[in-house]
Amino acid sequence: MNMAQLFEKKKHGKELSQEEIKYFVEGYTNDSIPDYQASSLLMAIRLMGMTDEETFYLTKAMIESGDVIDLTSIKGFKIDKHSTGGVGDKVTLIVTPIIAALGIPVAKFSGKGLGITGGTIDKMESIRGMRTELSSQEFIDNVNKHKIAVAGQTGNLVPADKKIYALRDVTGTVDSIPLIAASIMSKKIASGADGIVLDVKCGSGAFMKTQEEAKKLADAMTAIGEKLGRKVVAHISDMDNPLGRMIGNKLEVVEAHALLSGRMEETHADLLEECVIISSLMYQVAAGADEQTATAAVKRVLEDGSALAKFEEFIVAQGGDVADIVQNDTAHKVAVTAQQGGIVDTINALLVGEASVALGAGRLTKESALDYDAGIQLVAKKGDKVAAGDTIAYLYSNSEITQDTINKVQSAYKMA
Repeated sequence: MNMAQLFEKKKHGKELSQEEIKYFVEGYTNDSIPDYQASSLLMAIRLMGMTDEETFYLTKAMIESGDVIDLTSIKGFKIDKHSTGGVGDKVTLIVTPIIAALGIPVAKFSGKGLGITGGTIDKMESIRGMRTELSSQEFIDNVNKHKIAVAGQTGNLVPADKKIYALRDVTGTVDSIPLIAASIMSKKIASGADGIVLDVKCGSGAFMKTQEEAKKLADAMTAIGEKLGRKVVAHISDMDNPLGRMIGNKLEVVEAHALLSGRMEETHADLLEECVIISSLMYQVAAGADEQTATAAVKRVLEDGSALAKFEEFIVAQGGDVADIVQNDTAHKVAVTAQQGGIVDTINALLVGEASVALGAGRLTKESALDYDAGIQLVAKKGDKVAAGDTIAYLYSNSEITQDTINKVQSAYKMA
């Protein structure tokens, strides 16, 4: 067996065996297969696709490339959630304390952001003192005591994915449904939770631009999870428009806290609706409840303040200072005004995401430094009526804000 044979086989649309896929994953992870051979196979997969069986074998081989976290010492059914990434997506910060407040253990490993997709770990690290690197024992103890822990991924969790994703990122093979499904599910399964809710984003600010693509990805990931003995549910949500009003690390933490505090004037109904849906699904999977019962339970802990209390308990448990959850002043603040009047029909999430990166809220490369206070506040949201010259957004940054960035946010707004 050699890589030339695998490439020729996949190039002609033939199915790779479990042994062939394992050979590739092991060889590339241990450096016996060079980048140029691996990238050729990845491109063939990108062009020709993979069967459900191939995708499953790829995921399994990636899981077996490193550590698998043992969460059996955590009492109860452990639930996790994953978002395929979006603009203004601070859902994890909100739904995890909701579920923990309902007595369900939430054991979640998250990543840092790259490009327009914000990372939960970056948002958490914007809070003074907040620790995202926890030992295995600390992580388990926090979940047992507080019902919640969110931490960065460990160094040897699915090392094959780290290497393969880095190569995909520079070879134009990121947007392959089998490769995305294997990447996400290998990390989720290796993280040890019993159940997983997948939030698959769809639209201009997501990898999946159409409902059809999003459903294919959701179905692929659900099938993988079920074959590996996990309870998995997928939900497809809109990412044509940014979620909520705030985009940027500290800004999104502030908005999450505002929503949990019931201060809806500081956030938006689209974020609340999404969080209720995801929380309800998590509760249904973990507790075996029906949708009506789960949704009522979620709304109860939001209204009685126990979800907020759990959020603050979680922050403190990981060393964070709750008093630091405030919007900080930045060196530069610019108002963006509407170029024409009308009803906001859509706010292009991709353009808003690109503007947030330009302000310093996101990374262009993994080595890029973040401005935790940078970001965008959307004053006008979809459905709002505005007049020409009205302020539709504010931009925040500790670096100079360019006219190009202002123009990008202006052009993101389309009026009906």
